[in-house]
Amino acid sequence: MKYRAEIDGLRALAVIPVILFHAGFELFSGGFIGVDVFFVISGYLITSILIEELEGNEFSLISFYERRARRLLPALFLVMFCCIPFAWMFLYPWQMVDFSQSLIAVSLFVSNFLFWNESGYFESATEEKPLLHTWSLAVEEQYYLIFPLFLFLIWRLDKKRIVCIIVFIGFCSLLLSEYGWRRSAEANFYFLLTRFWEILAGAITAFIVHKQGIRENNVVSYIGLFAIFFAIFAYDEYTPTPSIYTLIPVIGVVLLIIFAGQKTTVAKILSIKMIVGVGLISYSAYLWHQPIFAFARAISKEQPNYFLLTVFTLLSFGFAWFTWRYIETPFRNKNKISKNTIFSLSIIGMIFFSTVGLIGVKSNGFEKISELSTEVNIDYNFHVLGDSHAGHLISGLKAITSGKVTDLTGGGCIPFRNVDRHDSRVEVGFCAERVNDFLDQLANTNVESTVVISTMGPIYLDGTTFKGKHPKRVEGNGIILISDSSISDHYEIFEIGLRNTITELLEPGLSLLNCPIFR
Repeated sequence: MKYRAEIDGLRALAVIPVILFHAGFELFSGGFIGVDVFFVISGYLITSILIEELEGNEFSLISFYERRARRLLPALFLVMFCCIPFAWMFLYPWQMVDFSQSLIAVSLFVSNFLFWNESGYFESATEEKPLLHTWSLAVEEQYYLIFPLFLFLIWRLDKKRIVCIIVFIGFCSLLLSEYGWRRSAEANFYFLLTRFWEILAGAITAFIVHKQGIRENNVVSYIGLFAIFFAIFAYDEYTPTPSIYTLIPVIGVVLLIIFAGQKTTVAKILSIKMIVGVGLISYSAYLWHQPIFAFARAISKEQPNYFLLTVFTLLSFGFAWFTWRYIETPFRNKNKISKNTIFSLSIIGMIFFSTVGLIGVKSNGFEKISELSTEVNIDYNFHVLGDSHAGHLISGLKAITSGKVTDLTGGGCIPFRNVDRHDSRVEVGFCAERVNDFLDQLANTNVESTVVISTMGPIYLDGTTFKGKHPKRVEGNGIILISDSSISDHYEIFEIGLRNTITELLEPGLSLLNCPIFR
């Protein structure tokens, strides 16, 4: 496969917004779509290689997975190893348990399922998860467990039929993501099947380029570049992803790959030496940035200022260059490191990190005792009931109890029986069904527990946005009392729902801690 410098430039265009988004720079509110850009690039590059190998009868699953191991694991294992001492020094015991679980999940390439189960990608608590970003690696590797074998099995078919099959699967995946963000935004974000279409878009692009070559077109390549920049600056955490919205940056990448030939202005820009250099170290930069930001926040317990965030961003790229130069590059050289060695080291690494993680989980975070837990040590079971803002209380509650803390939160949902709340992001009926299910769980509990209710009331009542920002929070806002649809006043519905829910919760003998609702 012929090297294209502009593809490395495109990698730079993907990784920089992701890092700046995670750093907290509000200008790059849609920087998370850089991951979607990576998916398309990956689908294009790897499918291009598979096509060449299948046509030349040189395809081998062993060789394919050897390349993936060389590409991903050495740098990943280095970052994971470096995270362990910092996690030990600066994370609370419950955070250490979570980190230990992530060590196991990352080693087995299932971290997307772990983080899906723990919380939403955009919640503040996730900012202190050092390995959160590995969910995308898990999605890719799950895809590549399936796709090469699938392509091999259907290769005898006519190429047009193969492309049609891939297009059909991708279309179904896109439809699933449209359904998924309306039903469960967290599952939709992390699930392989709802991300499938993005990588398949790159695969389809590979077939197009393989058959027709690169069509140089300045105008179309500019449109592709604009589509990506539009998503980076116009999207935010309230933009459903993946969804139809994600089509814009995905199509932008496809247009760039097909039409940004070497003679186009866009390709010349993306091929600038410094931009290509960032693209070359983009994988390591992606690996390093999240742990650096996470530990910085864990150490300070406050959001670092923009100066420090800039320093940490530059530090990520500094570590990335070192990792690319002394880890990535040597391990990709088959003359220096043999196939048997790379597989052996991969297995040893997976066993090592899984073992460390298992010990951390079984020993309750290596039985660390934090300053906070020595000052306050109670034995309560807590149920946190509320919207995403209630979720912010979970870490603090875990710090003061040796009991169980249950997460019964739903983003954008009022935690009251029979009260449904919807907006442009949450469809009608979803919240009522989810909260009623939570309350049913509480009604059936037979252990002594404390229920914590917390919700950001003003947003739902009068459309007041959080600190005057994020109008999408209340776009299309509606509150319905499903037990009495004749009541339309939001304040009355809120009051009825609150009174009925508190009465219900007190009946089984649960104690109730009602946090300030208007905060």
